[in-house]
Amino acid sequence: MSVSEEIKRLHELHQSGALSDAEFAAAKAKLLSSGSYSGEQLSNDISKLRRSLSDRWLGGVCGGLGRISGVETWIWRLLFVLFVLTFGFGLAIYILLWIFVPEEETIG
Repeated sequence: MSVSEEIKRLHELHQSGALSDAEFAAAKAKLLSSGSYSGEQLSNDISKLRRSLSDRWLGGVCGGLGRISGVETWIWRLLFVLFVLTFGFGLAIYILLWIFVPEEETIG
């Protein structure tokens, strides 16, 4: 489970009343201090990157990014659109990821 997924789970427990404010803050601080992101973890996450077959509009790049990062897919799509509109290089990055990132394997 990634750090973002664990924080999301802690937040859900806090919202449901299972954790008090102090317990939530302590657990989050402990998780963030122990969960420092190393270069090895980053390379493992990048090697797990696959284009999504189920969550896709064009090539499945945003679905794959959403899966490994824990960030909602629509946020990745919005970021690519903003980069296209403001800087112009979002489309080039998306196309390169579409070409070089393999699709996830189907089961069966």
